[in-house]
Amino acid sequence: MNANTWSVELVDGDIGLRPIRQRDHRAWREVNQRNRDWLRPWEATIPPTPPGHLAPRRPTFRQMVRHLRGEAQAGRMLPLVITYQGRLAGQLTVAGITWGSMCSAHIGYWVDRAVAGRGVMPTAVALAVDHCFGALGLHRIEICIRPENGPSRRVVEKLGFREEGVRPRYLHIDGAWRDHLVFAMTSEEVPQGLLTRWHRQRTPPKIK
Repeated sequence: MNANTWSVELVDGDIGLRPIRQRDHRAWREVNQRNRDWLRPWEATIPPTPPGHLAPRRPTFRQMVRHLRGEAQAGRMLPLVITYQGRLAGQLTVAGITWGSMCSAHIGYWVDRAVAGRGVMPTAVALAVDHCFGALGLHRIEICIRPENGPSRRVVEKLGFREEGVRPRYLHIDGAWRDHLVFAMTSEEVPQGLLTRWHRQRTPPKIK
């Protein structure tokens, strides 16, 4: 994955995806802090440190961006921010990119509650999936969601991801190991592109 592939900017109307930048710090912090109570139940946490080991420190924003960009340059990740009408409105990360015989990745995301319900998140996911299947040449995308996370589940249901089952105690979220539902899609399922299918689904048929 070369620099042009991971640093691409994707746009559909008012909604966009672009690489996360150091200068996003102020806007990212404002949106994230304003949504603390809404996001906390779904955020990854660090499990208790075994005796004799130093507890890891939460990285600063600068350290986080440096790490994400390093992973992107290594071809393992696409760290993106979501924009709505030109303003930062969330984050979407394509992670765990695996090549060879698998050609897959998984997507995680969060969005500003102030723009929820406007189609921002499904559109952003559709943009990312089309980029992964097209420009990157991946074959399969997974999204893992806690069963209790209704808004996130509605995103994948609207887009037509298949539910494949449960991964018990899959990730450490909000202070404990949590079960996750697995949703997946392969490139063969959206030959015309996921964004095209999403637009077609949202547009009511004309009455003749």
